[in-house]
Amino acid sequence: MRSSLDKTSLSNKEFNGVEAKISRLESIVEQIGEAVLATTETIDRLADRVDALTIQVQEQGHQVQQQGYQLFALSEAVQTLADTQKDALQQTAQLTAALQRLVGDVEQS
Repeated sequence: MRSSLDKTSLSNKEFNGVEAKISRLESIVEQIGEAVLATTETIDRLADRVDALTIQVQEQGHQVQQQGYQLFALSEAVQTLADTQKDALQQTAQLTAALQRLVGDVEQS
């Protein structure tokens, strides 16, 4: 852009003013470029953190799912144990009744 400026068509003061404006514009463009690069780096770091958090959440979800399966298996085991205990109590009651009849029969004879 500077090469297209003809110093002879501009006064020295005008030329210096244009040069100063160009220099400020270059500085502004450079600052914008640096800001864009810094923002890009920040976004990349944030994306990496989001990826890491996503993996962590997925792992925790898998753990919660496994714990759910374990809780279901445990509740099934407890139910089976309760059913077995109920059957054992019924058999014990029947055995006690039979023994009482037997003792009663023995005592009568």
